[in-house]
Amino acid sequence: MASEGKLRLGVNIDHVATLRNARGSPYPDPVRAATLAEEAGSDGITAHLREDRRHIVDSDIDGLMAALGVPLNFEMAATSEMQAIALRHKPHAVCLVPEKREERTTEGGLDVAGDDNRLADFIAPLREAGCRVSLFIGHEARQIEAAARIGAAVVELHTGAYCDFHYEGDFDKRDKELEGLRAGAALASSLGLEVHAGHGLTYETVTPIAAMPEVMELNIGHFLMGESIFRGLGPAIAEMRRLMDEARA
Repeated sequence: MASEGKLRLGVNIDHVATLRNARGSPYPDPVRAATLAEEAGSDGITAHLREDRRHIVDSDIDGLMAALGVPLNFEMAATSEMQAIALRHKPHAVCLVPEKREERTTEGGLDVAGDDNRLADFIAPLREAGCRVSLFIGHEARQIEAAARIGAAVVELHTGAYCDFHYEGDFDKRDKELEGLRAGAALASSLGLEVHAGHGLTYETVTPIAAMPEVMELNIGHFLMGESIFRGLGPAIAEMRRLMDEARA
């Protein structure tokens, strides 16, 4: 059964840090972007502290924890280093994502079904510390069932393939992927998991995802940071919020 409540928007500010790090300068500041996103109506902020620190760095997490009035969704790989950082900060949410050094961005979902014993042990102290643990996964039933089995509170469904097929013009594959996401969201909700979705969403692709009644939160970053160059961050977020609300209505 779907949860009740407004569809939330989490804004990922990683790529403000990407731009900063391209020159090794102290600006633009991702913490400033996060506070502007909060002022613009974001329901939460997402930041991914990668092992190679290619965008967000440790001091950004310190700054976000100190500055934000909305929840921080701390994305991280399931490593002992990242677990220790999360346990020190105790953010509202921890989202476990797969991570490979050579990838440009997160390419797929976690293999929870193939690593369930380790992940169950890994998330236990995070849950005990009061963090809401989310797993970034594909829409396959075996992954969703494994996420429920090991005690995750949330699954975030990977929408990247759906968005890629849309922009490649392969609408048959896009629609098949969309049906898979719908089925996955329904299954996850039926198992008591809160359902989130994200990766690659734009103004063109957000509506069908936002319309899924089981989905309670969308996490969107790269597109909004790019669009903010032309519109400004506040108006870019406002337009995404409008499309989400329109789809849900």
